[in-house]
Amino acid sequence: MKKFIILIPVYNDWKSLSKLLENIDTQVEKWDSEISVLIVNDASTEERSDLDSNYKKIKSVKILNMKENRVHQRCIAAGLKYICKNEDFDRVIVMDADGEDRPEELNDFFNKAKENSNKTITGNRFKRSESLFFKIMYEVHKLLTLIFTGKLIKFGNFTCLPKIHAEQLIQKPQLWNSYSGSVMQIIGDRTPIPSRRGTRYVLPSKMNFIALVFHSLSIISVFRNAVIIRSIVYLLVYLFLISSNISLFNFMPIFFLFIFVLIILKISMRANMKEFDQSLDNIGSIDILKSPNSRQ
Repeated sequence: MKKFIILIPVYNDWKSLSKLLENIDTQVEKWDSEISVLIVNDASTEERSDLDSNYKKIKSVKILNMKENRVHQRCIAAGLKYICKNEDFDRVIVMDADGEDRPEELNDFFNKAKENSNKTITGNRFKRSESLFFKIMYEVHKLLTLIFTGKLIKFGNFTCLPKIHAEQLIQKPQLWNSYSGSVMQIIGDRTPIPSRRGTRYVLPSKMNFIALVFHSLSIISVFRNAVIIRSIVYLLVYLFLISSNISLFNFMPIFFLFIFVLIILKISMRANMKEFDQSLDNIGSIDILKSPNSRQ
């Protein structure tokens, strides 16, 4: 029997998480596999609401309570490291707690995983439910990523990793910066399922404009070397094009390109392997909720 662990980072959004777990339990009820859930509590400031432990299929829910807030992407990285170091598993499914990663699509992941036992399954977005502004910014993010990395990233956190790929990821410092960027760069053996972004259960999105920009730049920073090489090529081509008409105005794009590359280099330095290796030291306590189907 295959063992699946569903990894969910959460910060304060306990009501959404409670609903998500109920929906997950319903969706995986007919799976011929063992299902467990690992929640990484990113030092939430709000008291945790009671989570149901009377699940039909979910074997157990384990909550890692972090001492200090390390933000969403680093919670995923720490959770993956914890799973690889401490759990017996065959696959890890990473999803958000807010409902935007639809539990109804877990069956698609499961069926695809049975057909592709050693491949990472990615939930590639084909429809989004956010505001027009967010949709436009997301398209700009994809375009920038394509221009400076040569990669078109269509997926976010909603993925299903075989054990071998999870173990590969935790060996790389890039994971400490961006999960989806690291999957794109490190894991070549991938196959997609179509994924529609769901509606949030309770709280509004915490992703403001600044957070979205930083998230985008963090993904691009994973491909630092490609950014440098492409920027040099773009610079040489641009200098050739303006060589007959040099002016202060024409040098403005060069200035902005230089600033952009500096920002990417600065963000890439946050991919600190030492910090990542010590991420499990940030666990303050571990709570375990067992279902009636758990073996005692």
